[in-house]
Amino acid sequence: MTDPTVPMTRRGFLRLAGLGAATVPLAVSRAVPQAVPSRKPNILFILIDDMGWRDAGFMGSTFYRTPHVDKLAAEGMVFTNAYANAANCAPTRACLLSGQYGPRHGVYTVGSSARGSSTQRKLIPIKNTTVLADRNVTVAEVLKRGGYVTATMGKWHLGPDPTTQGFDVNVGGNTAGHPRSYFSPYRNKNLADGPKGEYLTDRLTDEAVTFIRANKDRPFFLYLPHYAVHTPIQAKKDIAATYKDRPPSLGHKNAEYAAMIESVDTGIGRIAAALDELKLAGNTVVFFFSDNGGVKGITSMEPLRGGKGCYYEGGIREPMFVRWPGKIKAGTTCDTPIIGIDFYPTLLEIAGVAKPKGKVLDGVSIAPLLLGTRALKRRPLFWHFPIYLQGRMTGARDPVFRTRPGSAVRLGDWKLIEYFEDSAIELYNLKDDVGETKDLFRARPDKAKELHKILVDWRRAVGAPVPTERNPEYDPNGRAQGGAKKRRKQ
Repeated sequence: MTDPTVPMTRRGFLRLAGLGAATVPLAVSRAVPQAVPSRKPNILFILIDDMGWRDAGFMGSTFYRTPHVDKLAAEGMVFTNAYANAANCAPTRACLLSGQYGPRHGVYTVGSSARGSSTQRKLIPIKNTTVLADRNVTVAEVLKRGGYVTATMGKWHLGPDPTTQGFDVNVGGNTAGHPRSYFSPYRNKNLADGPKGEYLTDRLTDEAVTFIRANKDRPFFLYLPHYAVHTPIQAKKDIAATYKDRPPSLGHKNAEYAAMIESVDTGIGRIAAALDELKLAGNTVVFFFSDNGGVKGITSMEPLRGGKGCYYEGGIREPMFVRWPGKIKAGTTCDTPIIGIDFYPTLLEIAGVAKPKGKVLDGVSIAPLLLGTRALKRRPLFWHFPIYLQGRMTGARDPVFRTRPGSAVRLGDWKLIEYFEDSAIELYNLKDDVGETKDLFRARPDKAKELHKILVDWRRAVGAPVPTERNPEYDPNGRAQGGAKKRRKQ
């Protein structure tokens, strides 16, 4: 493992990574009453939607402009092996907020688990849950009990109302997985329309800054899950125009998508400036993360294989950094594998708040990595997707589905994927082959056996359901019927 306390140059990091506002009335305009002075650190968790592993300058992109994000990353610790718990939106969020792997809460995908043409599904998939149950105590609820004022601004996607799950303030969050429009009118019952043409990313930034100003004298947890850069791909035309003649780089070339990223970056810069102005930066921990890989055809995750919706690295490895001035040494990088369920225990440790009695947490705190106190013990990371997710994608195993039912495990440099339809197993050494181009199952049966046992034992321990019922409508010679319907659900 790279020593998390050792500064690394940009060139060295790229080698390690394998990479050659309008004024409107705001929804949050007052502080939560009875503010109590505290030295607890503020927490700002920025979650970008569908941002690929390399879709920022600090991760190697030279096409997308992200100067503010890059500055924050340089002032903190960058993680090169950070993983989402799932390859699409809702399950990642459920795992992050609950601190639990998918089998414990049942959120595996967006909408139905039986997606794509039934004639091409060999198995009856496990039924999906679309709402994170209120009985599952979220990290927001625990922080609120610990004296934090809590807010979520942007995409919720786990039920109709996040205020039932620990958030004092909700701006724009509901069941929707994407905005109807990035320009006002938004047609969002939890977000009042601004002036016609107001940009959603700017509006969420305005709301975030207003919330921070209103609650500057008490500890706050601001969860900022931007709708961007999820489809629909809608950008400010003036920004998009500046990318039209920009030479493509590393597979990045979409001007509108680039402009969406730049708007997110500009907003983050404004929030950082507000923290500086209010003298809160030194007592605010900033997390930056994405919920899954980027959408193939819109952006590129190369040299990683695949993208959103598949469980090769391009679908689940994410851009990530954490900044905490005076606590986290600036200019550091860490290659220890971490995963979304680790954020819950990390935030509790940072906040000095105890875990709820009886609450099962599957992750571990990464605070020791952030503070440079010790390394984490080597441990396996798991993914479970007993579902189907349609969509053609370059680099996917299947020409029709981005995901067929299966599980995966990573331990050290090794990653194993098991598929339930045909009991196939793939084995990769990510240190030597980050692009997952060489299946070593036959060359290293000993390693495959070791990882497969770990995976099976884990499934048993967490009660992970495995689909076994054959689909009577399956036709090996049939043509797809309706497999591309409702694409935007993704």
